Amino acid sequence: MKTLYLDCGMGAAGDMLTAALLELLPDKAGFVEELNALGIPGVQFAAEKCEKCGITGTHMKVTVHGEEEESGHHHHHGSLTDIRGIVSSLPIPTMVKLDIMSVYEEIAQAESHVHGVPVEQIHFHEVGTMDAIADVTAVCLLLHRLAPDKIISSPVHVGSGQVRCAHGILPVPAPATAYLLRNIPIYGGEITGELCTPTGAAMLKYFVGEFGPMPVMQVQAIGYGMGKKDFPRANCVRAMLGDTEDTGDRIVELRCNVDDMTGEAVGFALEQLMTGGALDAFTVPIGMKKSRPGVLITVLCREELKEAMVHLLMKHTTTLGVREFPCQRYTLSRTMETVNTLYGVVRKKVSFGYGVRREKFEYDDLAKIAREQALSIAEVLKKICPDS
Repeated sequence: MKTLYLDCGMGAAGDMLTAALLELLPDKAGFVEELNALGIPGVQFAAEKCEKCGITGTHMKVTVHGEEEESGHHHHHGSLTDIRGIVSSLPIPTMVKLDIMSVYEEIAQAESHVHGVPVEQIHFHEVGTMDAIADVTAVCLLLHRLAPDKIISSPVHVGSGQVRCAHGILPVPAPATAYLLRNIPIYGGEITGELCTPTGAAMLKYFVGEFGPMPVMQVQAIGYGMGKKDFPRANCVRAMLGDTEDTGDRIVELRCNVDDMTGEAVGFALEQLMTGGALDAFTVPIGMKKSRPGVLITVLCREELKEAMVHLLMKHTTTLGVREFPCQRYTLSRTMETVNTLYGVVRKKVSFGYGVRREKFEYDDLAKIAREQALSIAEVLKKICPDS
């Protein structure tokens, strides 16, 4: 399985991720030329050789109208609608445009939560500048070009101390970054400074399917994406591209029995478990002692979220105890494709591996069309895929 492993031991930022992924390509200069030909207003990319703590890598310099972000000139583009207008005009694949906007929607949700205002009123501040649009576009294009089957990241080093932003001096990680990194393993340390930016956090959240140690893999290419600042440690993201054996992954199955909860209360508990990061949560009707009907609640989660899931089960159910069963899970690889239909672009989930391939249109896209056209979902499917 083609696997990309990201070492975020010094955090992650848009320029660092761009440079690390760029180093995995055989024709780096050609790709930079492609980026500059996109026509992102005022943006110019330049890949520069850079050395940190004796390690040579690449720094991706992004200038907007000849100036870098550090010069203090921010180019604000307000709302998601403004950014969508810029992205929609770029000569890139539709799937890449969807990825870019999905990353920005993650950022918008985080900013909305932190500032307590609706998403449509978010103006993005630092992450709304043209250099951030350039970083997100570059990373999405690079991952589209590299096309890994699986992306894994190390736990993310966020740094420590304080950071100055548009709203004043805030703790590290900045509130929006902290919100984006929920349910992701993070840690601080002796490095003072902001190591993971909101843009970097959003891209890790959107693209990375698993966080943990590097798996056993045969590495074909290694890239070092250097940050701007100097620290006692090499300030870089390291990207490794190679092959891994599909040996499945380890998860935890948690179970508990309840016989004194309403259906609504059980439903709310399942909702809280899924929101908290469970891979799945479901119920099975069972018979309990004294012939009482009951419910078996089962939760599937990753090892690092086990304690959080137990806490949620104790808080939101009436159980007196939770049972744990370590499991080995085997899954199909998954990717998202786009299909042009008479109703516009519709996303399609594609699952493959173990000699099988399955395709399924994205429910949210089908439901949106059904509402707009006053059709049933079955009718929408028949119109966009008459042979199915």
